[in-house]
Order: sequence, then C-alpha cells, then structure tokens
Amino acid sequence: MDRVKTAAILPAHNEAATVGQVVKTVVAAGFFDEVIVVSDGSTDDTARLAREAGATLVHELPRRRGKGAALAHGVMHTDAPVTCFFDSDLIGLTAEHIRLILEPVWNGSRYMNVGLRDRGPFWTALAKRLPLVGGERAMRRELFDMIPEKYLKGFKVESALNYFCRVNGLPYGFVVLPGLSIRRKMQKVGVWRGLIQYLRMWAQVAGAMLQVRLARRQFRERGTHMSHKHY
Repeated sequence: MDRVKTAAILPAHNEAATVGQVVKTVVAAGFFDEVIVVSDGSTDDTARLAREAGATLVHELPRRRGKGAALAHGVMHTDAPVTCFFDSDLIGLTAEHIRLILEPVWNGSRYMNVGLRDRGPFWTALAKRLPLVGGERAMRRELFDMIPEKYLKGFKVESALNYFCRVNGLPYGFVVLPGLSIRRKMQKVGVWRGLIQYLRMWAQVAGAMLQVRLARRQFRERGTHMSHKHY
C-alpha cells in the first residue's frame, strides 16, 4: 500500500494531565493528515488542551459513552483509508513508535498492527502471548467499518478487531514499543477506584472474547462462513 491519507484518533476521558503532550507528539511526527481527539464526556480541560496542542479536530461528547463509541465517533469524522488509534494517557510516545505502528499497514503486509507498551522483560514477553488489547493500533479503515455496533462498547472493540482479522484470514500482528508507558488508573482516581476500573475493563475484554468465540462456533457448526454480516 502506498502512502495514503492517514488519520490519528485519540479517545480521551479526563486526560488533561497527558493529552497535550500526546497530541503534540502525534502532530509533530508528521505522519498524519488529520489528528482527531474525541473528548468522551470529560469534565476537565482535556478538550481545550488538545486544541492548544494542535489537534485538527476536537469533538466533545456531552456524556461519557465509552472507548469504543468514542473511537467510532472519530472514525465517522474522517474519510482517511488508514486510521491509527492512540490512548490519551501515554507517557514517552515518540515519532519512532508511531512509525513502527504505521509502517506494516502502509506497506500492505498487515491489515492491522498493534503497539505493545513496554512493561519490562517479563511482562512484555507475557503480553506477546496474550490477546492483543493495546490501544495503539493502525489499520485499514474498512476493517473498523465492518465491526458490528454491538462490539463498539467500552473495551470490547479491541478484542472484536483481533477476532475479525483472525476469522477472516486478514494479516495482523504487533510491534513492541520500547520506553512507552501510560499514566495508570490508580494515579488518576486512587487505588481502589482504579482497581475497580481495571476489573471492569478486563471483564469487558473477556466478555467480548467469549461472545465472539461463541458466535464463531455457531457458524462453524452450521458450516457457514463468518463474515461481517454474521459477526
């Protein structure tokens, strides 16, 4: 795939502490024709700081709708054939990280490429063997468009994208991003609330994985090919 119009989309809920620097890095990298930030019901200065940092578009949702819906809202506002998602709480993002995520999609070797954050030798090695749930991922636009709306809720979207590629034989993979980390939920809302939010997030991911596996099994038993019409 030749270099095509590419959009960066950043969902953000109350990420005033980090969104400005993330947006500045994404803009300065020079890879994107559009940088779209979707402020998902934020009650802090997330939207203002994203604008000041150079975002092309900033959409403010009046109430929190969840990560999947925020991503869908961003995709709806671009016609770019390639989209790249970034979480807004990243620490240490560089232009090289961005290039590593984008390059396999640009050159056509992968439909989707996921960036794995640096969690240290042990946890990074483990993450390579677990479902790819990283928020940093580039993909061909049509891949996201084919995901049914029922999977665009909360953190289900990442598992849905992985499984759609798998069951339809679309090449996808990952790249490790050295030095990249995030501002953790415990730092944002405290230990107990952060722990509860992590448990809810992983419950959504596990639920989506189970839901898609069951749907796949049903269509295998019927001898039916599982496409976006059945997903």
